[in-house]
Amino acid sequence: MSGGRLAGRAAVITGAARGIGRATAELFAAEGARLVLTDVDGPALEDLRLPGAEVRTVVGDVAEPADARAMIEAAVDAYGRIDVLVANAGVIPLKNVLDATPEDWDRVMAVDGRGMFLTCKYAIERMAADGGGSIVCLSSISGLAGQADQAVYGPAKFVATGLTKHLAVEWAARGIRVNAVAPGTIRTDRVRALSDEPGGPEYLEAIERLHPMARLGEPSEVAAAVLFLASDEASFVTGAVLPVDGGYLAQ
Repeated sequence: MSGGRLAGRAAVITGAARGIGRATAELFAAEGARLVLTDVDGPALEDLRLPGAEVRTVVGDVAEPADARAMIEAAVDAYGRIDVLVANAGVIPLKNVLDATPEDWDRVMAVDGRGMFLTCKYAIERMAADGGGSIVCLSSISGLAGQADQAVYGPAKFVATGLTKHLAVEWAARGIRVNAVAPGTIRTDRVRALSDEPGGPEYLEAIERLHPMARLGEPSEVAAAVLFLASDEASFVTGAVLPVDGGYLAQ
């Protein structure tokens, strides 16, 4: 594990048990990162095996300040610093504004909004003391453009987009880069499960047609973009929101 684009870097990945987070963990491990992987789902997190990689795991909720801080401190305790944060944890309810409840709104904003704020806050606190670092937030095409049936998820991803840009400007002079990826519809476990839900197959067929490449993306394709933004290859890139969307936003 001595080679690679993240060789020796200490990286925290939230929401690492499944989907984009898991694919990112696998790719970062292959690129030599020393990892802290976090999720609320402890058994699924422990099921993630990365032979040869240095890995610590933290079970916790990014929306809880003590848990979010513990995720960052785990990297500092294990590796002496944090070089990279991938703020990936999130929930994805698909509801229109009439079906969504106030509780739906609060839950999504707690995880996707507050959780991203907290993990970025505690990571920056440490990165500023250590001379810099790189943060990659997970936004979405729903954080750059409107979509139907995303009355709670979409606004939370606009939070991710806005937080990325403001933090990038605020901390650039301290050597901290903050960027985001904006995936289109990605074939995660959650998306694949839609095939078994009422209206799910029709939704997937319709959303696939909206992507000019006429297919859904794969978690590994998003992970590759996250790796680029996290690495020194993007050393003069900050405040960017990179679509990984099969051309969706180009229309």
